[in-house]
Amino acid sequence: MITIDYQSKLPFYEQIAQRFQTLILRGILPPDTQMPSVRSLAMELSINPNTIQKAFSLLEQQGYIYSVKGRGNYVADVTALAEQKRQSLLKEAEQLLSYGKGLGITRAEYIKVIDRLYEKGDSDD
Repeated sequence: MITIDYQSKLPFYEQIAQRFQTLILRGILPPDTQMPSVRSLAMELSINPNTIQKAFSLLEQQGYIYSVKGRGNYVADVTALAEQKRQSLLKEAEQLLSYGKGLGITRAEYIKVIDRLYEKGDSDD
């Protein structure tokens, strides 16, 4: 479920947090699902439990998970958060497209890029 890229410049806790964000936003980890314990995940990944705790703290600050005292961490309902991220990403894409259009990038060139990305994404899933 979670893997660490030892070649990445991203700290381990950020890699872990990003992977869980993806799993949560895609619905692979539905709301109210219990997260793995800090200790078990640390053992599975062979890293310090404090690193896992830092990733979980980051996820909680961002609204992806919530903690229940004495019971562990659970996936939050991220419907509103997902929609907010979606709208933000679409706005960024619109700005990039507008900038590219000003540089002379054509619609056909953009469509080629989009098609290539979605074809690549289909084979990776």
